[in-house]
Amino acid sequence: MTAAGALSTGALIPESVLQHEEVAILAAFVAINTLVYGALALAKILPKIYVSDLLHRKRRRLETRSIHPDD
Repeated sequence: MTAAGALSTGALIPESVLQHEEVAILAAFVAINTLVYGALALAKILPKIYVSDLLHRKRRRLETRSIHPDD
């Protein structure tokens, strides 16, 4: 393939280089890194969930202990 043909098809790296094990390891690392980054970004967007809000506690006070008892 000539240089002009390589640029027109978008192939800038020879296929023989892409078949190496090091390139496959790097591609796997990039894929896992992308998934982790996406999951962290999604977790940052979603509201926080507290387990204590989901569980009903029987030990809650029946009366308020505030200095403002009308609240």
